[in-house]
Amino acid sequence: MTNTQTLDPELVKILACPADENRPPLRLVGDTLVCDQCGRVYPIRDGIPILLPEEATIPDKPAP
Repeated sequence: MTNTQTLDPELVKILACPADENRPPLRLVGDTLVCDQCGRVYPIRDGIPILLPEEATIPDKPAP
């Protein structure tokens, strides 16, 4: 069983990025939750979303 199988779709609908003041929704991508506004990627461990900004990763932005 993967981490994503344990997340209730209704829960995913109400989750928002805690690091962005606008609190945009998060999108489920594989075993992570992604904020499309700030780019943070939050892990899901043992079926629990870890929504701590210090636990999130920010992918490198491509060079202009």
